[in-house]
Amino acid sequence: MTLDTTSVSKPRTEVSMAEHANEEMPVQPQRAKQLIKNLSDIVSRIEPAKKLGSHEVRLVAVSKLKPANDILALHQPPLSHLHFGENYQQELLSKSLLLPREIRWHFIGALQTNKCRTLAQQIPNLWCVESVDTAKKADLLQNGKYALFKESPEYKDTPLRVFVQVNTSGEAEKSGVEPGEAASLCKHIREMCPDLKLQGLMTIGAIARSKGVSEGKENEDFVALREVRDKVASELGIEDNELELSMGMSEDFESAVRCGSNEVRVGSTIFGARPAKKDAQIKEQSAEDKTDNKWQKHLRMTVVVLFHSPRSIHFWNPKARGTFARHHLPHSSSSSPFPN
Repeated sequence: MTLDTTSVSKPRTEVSMAEHANEEMPVQPQRAKQLIKNLSDIVSRIEPAKKLGSHEVRLVAVSKLKPANDILALHQPPLSHLHFGENYQQELLSKSLLLPREIRWHFIGALQTNKCRTLAQQIPNLWCVESVDTAKKADLLQNGKYALFKESPEYKDTPLRVFVQVNTSGEAEKSGVEPGEAASLCKHIREMCPDLKLQGLMTIGAIARSKGVSEGKENEDFVALREVRDKVASELGIEDNELELSMGMSEDFESAVRCGSNEVRVGSTIFGARPAKKDAQIKEQSAEDKTDNKWQKHLRMTVVVLFHSPRSIHFWNPKARGTFARHHLPHSSSSSPFPN
C-alpha cells in the first residue's frame, strides 16, 4: 500500500485537501448505489434486533483497505453517514487528509504505544479510539489531545472518546484487559485523562461462539461484556447507561444488538471483500490520473544527454523542469562514462 503521509508532520490548517474531496475523488454511480444499498440493509437488520423502545445503535462502517472514494460515496447525500472505522494508523491519517472534516473517525485496530500521541494529535476529527487496554496508552492519547488543543484551541471543547477493550473470550491472540482489570483502567481514564471521555467498553467476540449458540441464546462474550460494564459502572458510582457497549461485527452484529450493544462495527458486509494490504489504494485513480502518473514516471526515469565534449557532458533533466546540467570529466579519457 502506498501511503501519503507528507502532510501529517503537524496539525492541518482549515485549508486542506479535504476541501476539494468531491472534485478530486469522483464517485462511480454504480459503486455508490451498491454501497448505499449495503449500508441501508445493515440498518434495516439492526432495527428488529433492538428491544422495543430500547437504546440507539451506532453503525461504524469499517473502511480499512478500501479507497476514500467509497467512504465519500456513503458520506455524501442521500445517506450522509458520519461514522467510519479504520484499523491502521497511517491509512487513517492519509484518508483523513483527503475527506471532509465532518466525518467522525474511529480507530478500531490494535493500538501501538509509540503511535498513540500522533494519532490523537494529528487528526482533529478523530471521534473515538476503541482499543485502549493500558493506562500508558491512555496517558499518551491524553498527551496528544492536549497538544492538539494547545496548537488549535478551537478543538478544546471536543474531547477524544475512548473505549476500554476487554478480552472476554480469553483468546491469547486478542488484545484487551482481563475483565477483572477493566474497572481500574476506566477509573484511571476518568481521573487522570481530562481530555479523554470514557465512552464505554469494547470487545471482539469469538465468531465461533456466535455461530455455535443454540436458538434463544446469545454469544457468551457479549453477555460477559455487559456484565463487566455493570460491575464497572457500580464501582465508578455511575449509571449503567453512562457506559456504552461496542460489540458486534459483520457476522454477529444482530446478536450483539440483542445483547444491548450501543455500537456495531461492520466492514465487509458493506464494502465487500478486502484486497491484500499491498494492493490497497488510499484513493482510486481515474483514467486521466493513471495516464498522468505513467507519463510522470517516464519523465522521472529519463535523463537526456544533449552533447558531450572531451571535458564535460551536458544533460537535460525533465524532472528538474527542463534545466541543464554539466558534468566535468576527469583528465583521463578512460574515465568516460560512455562505453567504447
